[in-house]
Amino acid sequence: MEDREIVALYWSRSEQALAETEARYGSYCRAIALRVLHSEQDAEECVNDAYLDVWNRIPPQKPDALGAFLGKIVRHIAIDRLRRRSAKKRGGGETPLALDELAECVPDRDGVEQTLERKALTELLNRFLAGLEPTERSVFLRRYWYIEPVADIANRFGFTESKVKSMLHRTRGKLRTALAEQGYFGGNADE
Repeated sequence: MEDREIVALYWSRSEQALAETEARYGSYCRAIALRVLHSEQDAEECVNDAYLDVWNRIPPQKPDALGAFLGKIVRHIAIDRLRRRSAKKRGGGETPLALDELAECVPDRDGVEQTLERKALTELLNRFLAGLEPTERSVFLRRYWYIEPVADIANRFGFTESKVKSMLHRTRGKLRTALAEQGYFGGNADE
């Protein structure tokens, strides 16, 4: 069943929407959650929470790309669960490491204009990713969106781990520069 048909089932409040979502995206969602949480049980709970969240969001939302919509929700729920689970002890896992690597590039802004800033930042990130070479973009997304370990990325592309780490370092530098040029950091990008 196509995304638009599944979304239509949600809009009509048919419980078949959940079964169709599971059939089409269940493995995808569990893979995302498992990479973050490293626990089958936690990943399954996370996916179920995501299905409930999607049920509550559609309607009023009407996503064009249900897979991306669902993947984003699963990822956020999994990261929130991981943060709660490791609130007192940080480190050791792949997800905190990947998030720490990106922390120097992506600003944390609070305030009244947060929604507008988040939208502008999202558009900037999308333009940045679109401007990368396909392999560079894929490596970056595999690390920071899918939270894949560097060793797995190296295996997938036939690179050494050192090459992957170097690519990621350079790409984070480009991202930091792009963000600095748009005023997301004071001073220059090398600070």
